[in-house]
Amino acid sequence: MLRTPDERFVDLPDFPFAPHYREWEGMRLAHLDEGSGSTIVLLHGEPTWSYLWRTTIPPLVEAGYRCIAPDLPGFGRSDKPADDWYTYDRLTASVVALFEELDLTDVTLVVHDWGGPIGLRVATTEIPERISRIVIMDSGLFTGHQKMGKDWQAFRNFIDAEPDMPIGFLVNGGCATELSPEVIAAYEAPFPTVDHKGGARRLPALIPQTPNDPGATEGRAAVEALTKDTRPILLLWADSDPILPLDPTGRAMESTFPVSEPLRVIAGSSHFVPEDQGRIVGDHIVEWLGRTL
Repeated sequence: MLRTPDERFVDLPDFPFAPHYREWEGMRLAHLDEGSGSTIVLLHGEPTWSYLWRTTIPPLVEAGYRCIAPDLPGFGRSDKPADDWYTYDRLTASVVALFEELDLTDVTLVVHDWGGPIGLRVATTEIPERISRIVIMDSGLFTGHQKMGKDWQAFRNFIDAEPDMPIGFLVNGGCATELSPEVIAAYEAPFPTVDHKGGARRLPALIPQTPNDPGATEGRAAVEALTKDTRPILLLWADSDPILPLDPTGRAMESTFPVSEPLRVIAGSSHFVPEDQGRIVGDHIVEWLGRTL
């Protein structure tokens, strides 16, 4: 078990938020907790951390919401288990424990990238009673039937060949805007050595490629539950995501799930939508919640 030194997180650009910690399964896990009011939980994906939400949180807090953004095990300020720790079940359980320990109810859940397979399972087959509204952004669920695109396959091959994966380089490559060296360094801050990158290395391999792979059954159960869901669902999507393209992936999500209104396209963004257009994402959520709550 590794822990990133606290000094790695000093003076990160545009990130004034204080960490909060909890113990779970022998690990120290971190989360942000900003504002007060109705709760919004924001789940990051691969290979980011709560830093991804730094420009989305302010408009939500300004509008009177409480924002909780956890760092998944292996990411951000959370402890870094060994590579063989990571499973879909354990990552899901870590988020369920967050909801239960903080006694979060009537939550608006916002998911991006790997936050989707984890968060949408939490919201459907694990603790649906705690989540009242869902925002899905460039994400989805893995069933073993989905076809991963060539860009994802190239990413998977790259990770397999390069254990010391260049986190900042990968995040920058998934953005429509060129990130500053300081922001790239902030994404790399949690990972001072190759041994700290186990979570980032393992998540791509956890995506089930066939219906019999681990996690596929759970993904299908979450999809089935979500197709029948009556809770408000907002779907946001980048206009230029090469990993999960608007067409067909975003449009397939729109036609499959009972979204409460047509998909909203976020202009000027690539896969890491909150990095490209975080404030606009926050404004969309505020406007939608204003009509939904």
